[in-house]
Amino acid sequence: MLLSLVLHTYSMRYVLPAAVMMGTAPTFVLAWGAWRLLSAVLPARFYREVDDRLYTIYQSMVLFFFENYTGVQVIIYGDLPKNKEHVIYLSNHQCTVDWIVADMLAIRQNALGHVRYVLKDGLKWLPLYGWYFSQHGGVYVKRSAKFNEKEMREKLRAQMKADTPMYLVIFPEGTRYNPEIPKVIADSQSFAEKEGLAILKHVLTPRVKATHVAIDTMKDYLDAVYDVTVAYEGTVDHKGQRKVAPSMTEFLCKECPRVHIFIDRIELKDIPEEQMYMRRWLHERFEIKDKLLIEFYDAKDSKRRNKFPGKSVHSKLSLKKTLPSLLFLGGLTASMLLTESGRKLYVKTWIYGTLIGCLWVSIKP
Repeated sequence: MLLSLVLHTYSMRYVLPAAVMMGTAPTFVLAWGAWRLLSAVLPARFYREVDDRLYTIYQSMVLFFFENYTGVQVIIYGDLPKNKEHVIYLSNHQCTVDWIVADMLAIRQNALGHVRYVLKDGLKWLPLYGWYFSQHGGVYVKRSAKFNEKEMREKLRAQMKADTPMYLVIFPEGTRYNPEIPKVIADSQSFAEKEGLAILKHVLTPRVKATHVAIDTMKDYLDAVYDVTVAYEGTVDHKGQRKVAPSMTEFLCKECPRVHIFIDRIELKDIPEEQMYMRRWLHERFEIKDKLLIEFYDAKDSKRRNKFPGKSVHSKLSLKKTLPSLLFLGGLTASMLLTESGRKLYVKTWIYGTLIGCLWVSIKP
């Protein structure tokens, strides 16, 4: 009975945050949908400004749970500018929390509403979220030979035409680095060896297509590229072997005490334009990431482990930036669920919003 109580208490750590984040999704989609209809006759710029504000509200609520609720320490290294910029954000990829880490940095620049993702195509079928991410400026891409360069360029050009603030998040590895799936790591290393590239230990060989299309299409629009390396403390076992990075559920259960984020701001003039040369440049950037992660996980001196080299800042997110959004969305959702008509609208939003979203993403890129 005691064990069952402990397990129940443990599970409640993530049940409440998950219930609130998913439970407020229909409320958010209704608010966004109403604005989408009202702004149909207005210039695209007006729609984008309000959409970015709505997205900021929702993602601020998400960050309340992932930062304030969990109490995780966010440790930042390198050069994160204080001001907003048009940027491409390139990061290593190891778990779904990597999406949230991009938000963690963006909110510290007051650019949370500007975050847009390059996502694998299958995620567009997520109920409500998949459709909305596309509407917010996200780009869904297929891998390898199925990658549609023309569609991605067209979508990015449309964003620039509407003067959309850009904080475009790309994970060039194309899939997650997972120590429990050694075949993926081995295949990645074999490919690098075959192509005459350095073999990487703690990251996968990056793919250049999406990165090249994004930089090439927006080179006159961007201010910089952020090269971001993320490490989650507590992901090494007692034998010194790397473990799987925390899932969102594990993170919400407070299993990660600290997130370490290294940022290198790169000027566009320092990035080769031709895809062949950019591919080499991108791999070199991932070599730098790999060295940082080798130092973080494998340094012989134990005092140098679990941190990146250089100065760091323990960055705590103020409740003023997250709690109002939680109270606002939570209050709206609760008031809707208190009435019979509100409950019906809530359920219909889940059902019809999902169906309309799936239909939309099936016919539009």
